[in-house]
Amino acid sequence: MPLLSLLDRRLVVVTGKGGTGKTTVAAALAIAAASAGRRVLVAEVGLDEHLPALLAPGTSPVGYEGRDLRKNLRVMRIDPYEALAEYLGLQIGLRGLVRRVFGNRSFRQLMDAAPGWRELITLGKIWHLEQMQQSNGKPRFDLIVVDAPATGHGLTFLDVPRVVGSAVRTGPLRRHAGWVEDMVRDPKRTALLPVSLAEELPVRETAELVERLRNQVGVTVDRVVVNAVTVAPFPPGQGDLDVRLARLPADLVVPGAPSPGTLAACAAHLRARHELNARWMRVLADATKLGLVALPRIARGVRGPGDLALLAEALVAPPQEPSA
Repeated sequence: MPLLSLLDRRLVVVTGKGGTGKTTVAAALAIAAASAGRRVLVAEVGLDEHLPALLAPGTSPVGYEGRDLRKNLRVMRIDPYEALAEYLGLQIGLRGLVRRVFGNRSFRQLMDAAPGWRELITLGKIWHLEQMQQSNGKPRFDLIVVDAPATGHGLTFLDVPRVVGSAVRTGPLRRHAGWVEDMVRDPKRTALLPVSLAEELPVRETAELVERLRNQVGVTVDRVVVNAVTVAPFPPGQGDLDVRLARLPADLVVPGAPSPGTLAACAAHLRARHELNARWMRVLADATKLGLVALPRIARGVRGPGDLALLAEALVAPPQEPSA
C-alpha cells in the first residue's frame, strides 16, 4: 500500500537530533506544500526564530501573531506563555489580568519549574490552529508544519497529552488533553518526520526515537529524512577516479587546475563521505524498517528559498524502500 504523501497530512511534526537540519527540512516541506497550492502554516516552538530568515532572508521577526511570508505560506513562533495567556483569557474572560500576572517575575519562575505545561499548551495551540476554518467552512490551513524540539525533548513533547490524560480524569483539562491526544495519534491527520544525518550518532538516536514512538506514544512514523547526503561523486564506470588521479605525475601542470595530488585528495574525501553516508543509511533502514528520504548535501549551505526549493523536490518524492 503506497504511503500517504506528506502534503496530504493535516499536521507534520519535524524533529531530529540538534544539527541535523530539522528547521531546514520544515522550511523545505512548507515550500513544497505552498508551491503545490496548499495553504500552509509553519510554526517554530523554540526560544528563537530561524524559519523567517530561511524562507525570506532579511525579513523581521514574525512573533506569536505570525505573518505571511509568501503566497500560501504563513510563519509563526508559538510562545508557551502567549499561548497559555490566550487560553486562560478565553476560559475566564480576563485577558488583561492574565497578562499582568504572567508578567510577574516570581510567577514566571514558578511556572518555569513546573514540568509538562509548555508542551501541552503548545500542542493545544497547534490543535486550535488545525481546527480553524474559513468563512466557507474549509480549514484555514491545509497543512501545519511544526519545527519541534530536538529528538529527546521531541518525544516528551508528543507524549504529554497522554500523560496528562492518564493523571487528570475529569474536567476541561482532561477533555482538552484528549482532543490533543486524538490529533497526535490520528495517522491520517498527523505524522512525525524524524530528520537524521547519515552518520553514527544521529542514526543511532533516530533509530531509538522510532522504537520509543512505536512502543510508547503511538504517533505515526512512516519515513525518515536523511539530510545532507553526499551523492556518488564520480560518473558511472569511474568509481576509482581518485586512485587514477593519484597516479598522475606530481609535477603535471594543468592551467587553472589544482595539482594532481590536491585533486586526488579532494576526490578521495568525496568518495569516503559518500561511502560513509551509504553505509549508515543502510544501518538506519535496517534498524527502523522504514523508507528513507535522502536530501542532497548543498556544499555552499542552505541560504534561502532557492536552495529550499531544491530540497523540497526531493523531500516529497516517494521514500527509498527499506531492504527486506
